[in-house]
This record gives sequence, structure tokens and C-alpha cells, in this order.
Amino acid sequence: MEKSEVLKKIGSKISELRESRKMSLQDLCDKCDFEKPNLVRIEKGRNNLTIGTLLKICQGLDIKLVDIVDVE
Repeated sequence: MEKSEVLKKIGSKISELRESRKMSLQDLCDKCDFEKPNLVRIEKGRNNLTIGTLLKICQGLDIKLVDIVDVE
């Protein structure tokens, strides 16, 4: 699987988890101290994420890291 494909799957998973928790983009941005355009790029798979960024998102969604990165 190519890197761009993995980033899109991770972004899609983040979006899915956020929406399942009835959180808006702004809600998650506030919890993670991100700017909204950055989170939009992450959810669309356009940003190469660091572990630190993924951890902030996991904390904001109250999930484990494996819940985001388990993308076969």
C-alpha cells in the first residue's frame, strides 16, 4: 500500500470516529489545539502526520492509537 493511500485511510478513519462521536471539526480542533484547515487536510489525507499529531487526535477522540492506524 502506498503512503498516500495510508494517509487517506487514516484521515477517513479520523473523520468517521469524530462524526460517530457527534463532534464537529471545530470541536476536535479545540480539543487538539489545531487550526481547522490543518484538521481538514489531515482528514482528507493530505498531511503526513507525526506520531505527536496522531496522539493529540487520539486524546481528543478518547481512543487508542491503534484505533486510527489499523488500516489494512
